[in-house]
Amino acid sequence: MLQKTTIGFLKDLKKYNNREWFENNRSRYDAAKIDFENFVGTVLDKMRVTDPTIADLKPKDCTFRINRDVRFSKNKAPYKTNMAMYISKGGKKTNNAGYYLHCEPGAAFIAGGMWMPMAPDLKLVRQEIDYNWDEFKAIINAKKFKAHFKDLQKTPDTSLTRPPKGYDEHNAAIEYLKLKSFIASSAIDDTDLTSINLVKKVVAGFETMKPFILFLNRALEV
Repeated sequence: MLQKTTIGFLKDLKKYNNREWFENNRSRYDAAKIDFENFVGTVLDKMRVTDPTIADLKPKDCTFRINRDVRFSKNKAPYKTNMAMYISKGGKKTNNAGYYLHCEPGAAFIAGGMWMPMAPDLKLVRQEIDYNWDEFKAIINAKKFKAHFKDLQKTPDTSLTRPPKGYDEHNAAIEYLKLKSFIASSAIDDTDLTSINLVKKVVAGFETMKPFILFLNRALEV
């Protein structure tokens, strides 16, 4: 579970997102950061038992800075209003598929997969899905996967309108070959964030998507 003080800090940060307020509340941020990193460490301890690819990761390898990069953004608010972790083979800066938790009051969720991979990796993933469609279909249609995530995200921003080059529109996997991102996600209620069951809920979601993550990462092993 996360402390109520951590969630309270994030709520206030969203309301007072400026440097003066942040510096006056830095001790609250420091406490929230420690709380979140301790939570990430607990999740890692649970996950590394069954996923040896993340065995060497530490919380700092999986968490992100609170500062926003505002150089190319119209939104000039200096701080993120969430805390997040990305558990992936090699750490958060790799191009590998991984497990994600977004902790933000009113907008929390767990997710996993690959977000907008570069063209060479995208080509490899599409090829893996095409060559092993029956296996991929079984993963995303598994009862537990459907119950947790229903399906992969399909939006105008993350999916092509036409088949990618080299694939026929009648390909059995075409709905997924059109994807530019491969993401499964599920919302988390605010009440869950401070519940003693949060670790269990997050780990259960990650464990459910593990075959999906391993499939995507296998595609990159060339």
